[in-house]
Amino acid sequence: MKARPYSAWISRVYIFAMAALAFTGMMQMPLAKRYYLTEVPGMAWTGDFFIVHKLHYIFAALLLFVIGVVVANWFLEWRDKLTLTPLGMARVGIVAGLVISGGLRVYRGLPDVTLDPIFVLTVEWVHLVLFMIMGGVALAALIKRCSAFAQAR
Repeated sequence: MKARPYSAWISRVYIFAMAALAFTGMMQMPLAKRYYLTEVPGMAWTGDFFIVHKLHYIFAALLLFVIGVVVANWFLEWRDKLTLTPLGMARVGIVAGLVISGGLRVYRGLPDVTLDPIFVLTVEWVHLVLFMIMGGVALAALIKRCSAFAQAR
């Protein structure tokens, strides 16, 4: 793979956060018990919704930190040096949609917040579909060997 024009730690933390979010997001559904993942030694915690939910929030905070670092760097120094790749632009849009729909899911879970059930269901489905699209686009980027979000101008 080509060397990225930005720090490797950004890519590593981003990939870790997205993988952890994917795992904890799927474990919030009753998949762990249904497919006996909880029976694997050391994996019993995957069946506890509240632990997995808190971990999902922690990894979402880590992802938001990385996004904040990247956005700040983009406006402070990278804007004139880098350009987004076509798959990078698509993934930026998908990540933005995931952050917005995730934020709406957090808002929905606050006490004293009541939203229309159709709106809630729509937000849930949008979040899930964007996650699946993100996985497909990331896989396409790996297959095409152009997984970097940005390249030097």
